[in-house]
Amino acid sequence: MRRSQIAIGLAVILAVLGLNSFYIVDERESALRLWFGEVTAEIREPGLYFKVPVLHEIAKYDDRILPIETAALEVTPADDRRLVVDAFARWRIVDSTQFRRAVGASGVEGARQRLERILNSQVRQVLGQVDSGTVLSVDRSNLMNRIRDNARRESEGLGIEVIDVRIKRADLPEQNLEATFERMRAEREREAADEIARGQEAAQRVRAQADRTVIETTSEAQRLADITRGEADAQRNAIFADAFGRDQEFFAFYRSLSAYEESMKGENTTLVISPDSEFFDYLKSDTGRE
Repeated sequence: MRRSQIAIGLAVILAVLGLNSFYIVDERESALRLWFGEVTAEIREPGLYFKVPVLHEIAKYDDRILPIETAALEVTPADDRRLVVDAFARWRIVDSTQFRRAVGASGVEGARQRLERILNSQVRQVLGQVDSGTVLSVDRSNLMNRIRDNARRESEGLGIEVIDVRIKRADLPEQNLEATFERMRAEREREAADEIARGQEAAQRVRAQADRTVIETTSEAQRLADITRGEADAQRNAIFADAFGRDQEFFAFYRSLSAYEESMKGENTTLVISPDSEFFDYLKSDTGRE
């Protein structure tokens, strides 16, 4: 009875040891075989592997691209406008042995903490060299690439590779928003006033040029009209002079009729003239002489 119990116990122990003598490495992970904490082998190929129970320790690490998000961080760009920045990164373990030696038993969680400190440092350093307008513009992609490259170089000793770094949010702190909006509103109002002033100046130049053109055109037209009128008067006077030279009596008669016509115009047609006046010569006689 005792022998059978011992045999069963040994069988159980051997079964447990046998089960603990093998381990599986998935295609999504890599593994390290440790002998009293020292790395004896790095396994990157998936499959079934043997280990010495109790004496060998197996540390497995995710071989996929891993995410990390930093906490909201206040940075001060070159123009002293503080910004609240949220960033995230993608990274992966490329050297499991070096990774184990760098972070020890803390594993991925310890690496995340150290990588987050590296990212925060690089975000402050890179964004602190430019103004806030650059951070908020399309040039931000260049800044993210600089942060990624710097973080990649600084984290090489951890056995990891930083794949990408992105800035999710870059906003002003709440206490600065109202002041910033007021400053932006004042700047826009100043720009609008400048545009209005420039528009009014341009309009004044156009109006002045138009007034000058009107004056010049009117003056030229008046000059031409005076010339035409003078030439017409000269022709009329020449005709009158010619007619006077040909028949003085007819000319005098015509001038008298014109004087009668002019004197009878208007509302008041009453004339107070002596009957003996020469004005009525052609009313007294058809020849103008008695």
